[in-house]
Amino acid sequence: MSEPESGEPSVDAGQAQEPADTQLSRRDLLTGAAGVLGGALLSRVPSLHAQGAAQGAPARTAVRAPGAVPPAPLVAPFDPTKVPGMPTSAQGMRSPFVVPARGPIGEIAGSSLSPLQDLSGTITPSDLHFERHHAGVPLIDPAKHTLVIHGLVERPSVFTLEDLKRFPFVSRIHVVECSGNARGVFRDPKGENVTPQRAAGLSSNSEWIGVPLRVLFDEVGAKREATWFLAEGGDACAMNRSIPVSKAYDDAMVVWAQNGEPLRPAQGYPMRLLLPGWEGNASVKWLRRLELGTQPWMTRWETSKYTDPLASGTARQFSFEMDARSIITSPAHPGIVDKGWRNISGLAWTGRGKIRRVEVSTDGGKSWADAQLHPPVLSKAYTRFSIPFSWDGKPSVLLSRATDETGYVQPTRERIAAVRGPGTDYHLNHIVGWRVAADGHVFFNGDT
Repeated sequence: MSEPESGEPSVDAGQAQEPADTQLSRRDLLTGAAGVLGGALLSRVPSLHAQGAAQGAPARTAVRAPGAVPPAPLVAPFDPTKVPGMPTSAQGMRSPFVVPARGPIGEIAGSSLSPLQDLSGTITPSDLHFERHHAGVPLIDPAKHTLVIHGLVERPSVFTLEDLKRFPFVSRIHVVECSGNARGVFRDPKGENVTPQRAAGLSSNSEWIGVPLRVLFDEVGAKREATWFLAEGGDACAMNRSIPVSKAYDDAMVVWAQNGEPLRPAQGYPMRLLLPGWEGNASVKWLRRLELGTQPWMTRWETSKYTDPLASGTARQFSFEMDARSIITSPAHPGIVDKGWRNISGLAWTGRGKIRRVEVSTDGGKSWADAQLHPPVLSKAYTRFSIPFSWDGKPSVLLSRATDETGYVQPTRERIAAVRGPGTDYHLNHIVGWRVAADGHVFFNGDT
């Protein structure tokens, strides 16, 4: 048992009492007094904002009308066993002591990254799935939204959301990753104040529920000569991408649910295309049209955008598959490592199937050891890895390196730049890690 803080009265467990102004009767609770409980409870515990700042969490500023009085900091009771708790609610919420957040926010054409360092396991909560938008998040009435499938088909058709739900559905766990993931740290590998969120947060892993696209193509009678299809979204930029028909007959889906609930608007509500293992931009959100044809449409989003300039003066185009990547999520900046044993933990994934191996180095790549892959190890999905690490107080550099089931090995930044040239801008899956200073502070290390 720890000693009470200076100025705090010592209280026996069986005799603890709240001050009179914070006592709450059952009658008070039933008549609504619980609504102001947070403001009346003891103020001995620091505010959540202060706690979050101490832990390196991003500052969270509430948006309020000019002149409005800011809410009082939420504090916990000195003894939760002496105060009735909160009532049941329509929706669950996180503890106010847990404040993961995407960032940056407020972008109409831009992105917000998933806080990888704050997550456990492999499933990304739906409200923390990364965002990438080119014209903001549309508000779509599902009763008015339809999916048109036409072009080289026997039976051009229009499907409502309810129509799609009549077909046999599947549930699969897959990662979605923006092809621009890690661009910032590739361009500036020496920026030390980088978190896992900034280093690789344009990726997220979810359970997706929907109908296989091949089922819909069979329903409309896709013609044999159709080799490409155009997927078009219902946002303000009418995002569209050309996709090989072969992907439709492999593992493509039209999904309407994510992690047990309808898609969130930022993830494509009421329906989206999902192309497992391929760059996220091709998994068109707010899907409204599929047109089958014999060649790619060469849209803006696959000519001036989402093509990769090479050193030869040419460019990679339709480089859909995402390469193997791994990142250590703990320890990581802005954390502090103490001497002794702890786990190094992180995530690995590939667009070419399953992760076969993850190696971890604690000496900047001079030697490597195999990490444990925690089941389930799924195709085109996050795999959690870990390995015990005993820090002796000396400066260290922690790195991870993934190998997928095709034998592809995650490369260094130097290797990618040498092969593709300095202008490369997409599919930047280089090895990154963390530098542990002698005082235990952890900083980003991207110069590999």
